[in-house]
Amino acid sequence: MTKEIYISTDIEADGPIPGPYSMLSFASAAYLPDKTLLGTFAANLETLPEAVPDPKVMDWWKEHPEAWEACRVDPRPPEIVMQNYVDWVDNLPGKPVFVGYPAAYDFMFVYWYMIRFVGRSPFAHSALDIKTLAMAVMKTPYRKSTKRHMPDEWFEGFPHTHNALDDSTGQGILFCNILAALRET
Repeated sequence: MTKEIYISTDIEADGPIPGPYSMLSFASAAYLPDKTLLGTFAANLETLPEAVPDPKVMDWWKEHPEAWEACRVDPRPPEIVMQNYVDWVDNLPGKPVFVGYPAAYDFMFVYWYMIRFVGRSPFAHSALDIKTLAMAVMKTPYRKSTKRHMPDEWFEGFPHTHNALDDSTGQGILFCNILAALRET
């Protein structure tokens, strides 16, 4: 049986959906269930020529200037970044599973960019949501399954910085810890 590789992914964008808005940066951290980190991928992207930043999101970025500066360092063309990313995922030693928090947002951008610029997704059409998994483990309603309600030990001190590589790595550890708690029940 082919082992699953959990690809914890975080994106930063200048709007709520891909296409009219751009993905500015993203990063993935590939984990085995035992928290073995197999590798990371991170890139900043040039904005889409037809996209216009959302004013509300840009107001949010003004409150996080360090994160904004980090996601604008050395942006590269999305067609090159996405091909490199798909190649990276394809070369991992197992079956990739996209993992996000929230998966609906992060996967929407990554999937859209992969289809537009590469023509395919190594994840097919699916993504695993960390908050939903936490809901099942904690036996709480979805809206009570937020990070502030999760056990502190699941986080192992990883901060949420809005830097895609920091956040994807920390969320990967969070996911592996929730997965371990699920297997203990």
